[in-house]
Amino acid sequence: MASATKTRTTATRLLTAVAVLSGLVLSATQAHAATSHTEVPAATAAALPVVDMEATVLAAQIDPRRPDNTLTPGAKDSVLAVERALQARNLLDARWVDGYFGTTTITAYAAFQRSLGYTGLDANGLPGSSSLTALGQGRFTLTHQIAAGARVQRDGYTVDTRTQKMLTEAERLLGFHLTLDQGSYNPGGDPTSAGTHDGGGVVDINVDGMSSSTRTAVARALRQVGFAAWVRNPSQGDWPWHIHAAAISDTDLATQAQNQVGDYYLGLNGLANHAADDGPRIPIQTWEEYQRTH
Repeated sequence: MASATKTRTTATRLLTAVAVLSGLVLSATQAHAATSHTEVPAATAAALPVVDMEATVLAAQIDPRRPDNTLTPGAKDSVLAVERALQARNLLDARWVDGYFGTTTITAYAAFQRSLGYTGLDANGLPGSSSLTALGQGRFTLTHQIAAGARVQRDGYTVDTRTQKMLTEAERLLGFHLTLDQGSYNPGGDPTSAGTHDGGGVVDINVDGMSSSTRTAVARALRQVGFAAWVRNPSQGDWPWHIHAAAISDTDLATQAQNQVGDYYLGLNGLANHAADDGPRIPIQTWEEYQRTH
């Protein structure tokens, strides 16, 4: 009887040991499975920074025209992400990774555009959607994208779709049609324009028959919808009365037009004399900002 009891006790102990070992093995397996499901590569563990294209393009127009290193409001984080990506490609020295899209960053960005095979207007250092997307692969994502759109005809001149929409909205505000004296994408077409019309986003408005107050009203409406716009007169240069308008943040702007936009934000007249802005002073906004509030 004692022998049978001993046998049963030994069997019970063996079964208990097997159960404990099985539990340990199962626990280890479960732990491994849980770890396998929760582990993620370090590169994707943290969300990529977000680059606001609107803010970045705005900084690329204003910062190179500043007399100091003041940052464009709301653009620092986006510009830093772009500069870090340029640094990673050995196109920008670390000391220039500062959130300021000045001439050095413009030069570095132009070099990146050329590395993509871009030339001319597409490689002047002003960020475009395609180049920003390429630069950001694996480093940042893009929001608030801007596009100039296809080229269309207006009054016998070429403009881009974005500019056309802006002009149409200005006409709606004014209640009458605006006629162009000069359009965009006209390299060398008018020596007096100093290259501002070489790219997109820039037009001259005919003011024949307009009173002084009407000319001012037109410049104001153009500014409302996102143009840097001024009434030009013969005393300022070799040209007749007209209204010169550059669409802020048009990604096809020639360098000279970019400089005019930067001057506009800094309270200047966009001419070589860097005089004070002589147009109607209203809160400055881009076409995209205007659309969000109207």
